[in-house]
Amino acid sequence: MTQLKNEIVDDVELPPLLPLARRAFKHPALMHFNRLAAIVIAVNLAVLIAVVPEGVTAEFASRAALCNFAFAVLVRRQRLINLLFRMATAAPVTWPLKVRWTLAKVYHFGGMHVGGALAGSLWFGAFVALATVEGAPTDALVLAYLLVGIFAAMVVTTVPKLRARHHNRFELVHRFGGWLSLVLLWALQLVQVGHSGAPLLSTLEFWVLAVVSAAIIAPWTRLRRVPVDIKRPSSHVAIARFTHGRKPFAGSSTAISRSPLLEWHSFANIPSPGEHGFRLTISRAGDWTGRFIDDLPSHVWVKGITTAGVANIEVLFRKVVYVATGSGIGPCLPHLLAQEVPALLVWSTRAPRDTFGDELVDEILAVQPEARIWDTAQHGKPDMVRLACAAYRDFGAEAVICISNKKLTWQVVHGLERRGIPAYGAIWDS
Repeated sequence: MTQLKNEIVDDVELPPLLPLARRAFKHPALMHFNRLAAIVIAVNLAVLIAVVPEGVTAEFASRAALCNFAFAVLVRRQRLINLLFRMATAAPVTWPLKVRWTLAKVYHFGGMHVGGALAGSLWFGAFVALATVEGAPTDALVLAYLLVGIFAAMVVTTVPKLRARHHNRFELVHRFGGWLSLVLLWALQLVQVGHSGAPLLSTLEFWVLAVVSAAIIAPWTRLRRVPVDIKRPSSHVAIARFTHGRKPFAGSSTAISRSPLLEWHSFANIPSPGEHGFRLTISRAGDWTGRFIDDLPSHVWVKGITTAGVANIEVLFRKVVYVATGSGIGPCLPHLLAQEVPALLVWSTRAPRDTFGDELVDEILAVQPEARIWDTAQHGKPDMVRLACAAYRDFGAEAVICISNKKLTWQVVHGLERRGIPAYGAIWDS
């Protein structure tokens, strides 16, 4: 283990910035999440342009809206997410780095969800306007306008600043608004079928709604309350051990809750080689985690299946550097233990043994004896971009994976990518 000090970081020379044109393309505003959302919107614009000469009808707008909503829902399903990761990470390391660099951005798939949801909302607004002009039945219009209100509320709460400031409210509006809108869409379809006289099973809308309903219900069929054994090495961290179900794969995450209808929180699974079950490292980062650590539960709720996370992209590279701060070590540890890809850990945390306990630190050092650990209690907060650059250079890595808080993750990922170093980190889009 290398204990890093300020003078070591000060001597690190950062690589030069990319040329302005390439550097601009690496700006966060042009990240792959936004590009994917823009592609979905562009496809919808192309469809609109194609049908304008023949005239856009209320029926066409309604179907376009429903297809976009279905796409937005399905791309967020756990099994599809795992499939996307398997497909993207199937590329061999012999492929050009630029190709693998792009494939590793697979975790930006949420951009497709946003694009589909926005396009669906716009199409549905067009449907309501056209249906009003065409003189649709009153009961259908009442349902349609109720849906417009729900969709507007859901879109407004996703505005980044509002979402960050009122995240719990965003989750509640998104969850209950989504469920209510599904019920109202079914009601609208039944009303429209009643007026048209068409057989329900012969309509496209019926089958699309059936698929969407099944996708939304599926994770809840696996809802269960499970026992958990929790150790609290310090007032900042709780390590929760689970033994239910199958052993999760490295890099996956599990969502847990104490109130399943109100809020869910995902944490990286830490399976230990040769041991049954897995652990979650939960650090004090807000009201929910604070209450969890102060009032340790004996049981929690889980649902659905374990889902792939950003660190799963490591297999696309010959060597990687993991950069973690605090409890960000949790998502990194299963990959370090699995040792599928040569890796070097850079970990900045306060008094690691006092905070996380000897057992966890010793487990890390057993597989990462050369880990570069910065104790912030002794040396203050470091320049993580410089630490990452030094490790990337010294280890001969092809990529850097950063697991930290939102602000620092952006600093590291953007700071490295604008210097031509493939870098990855969570984008907080869920």
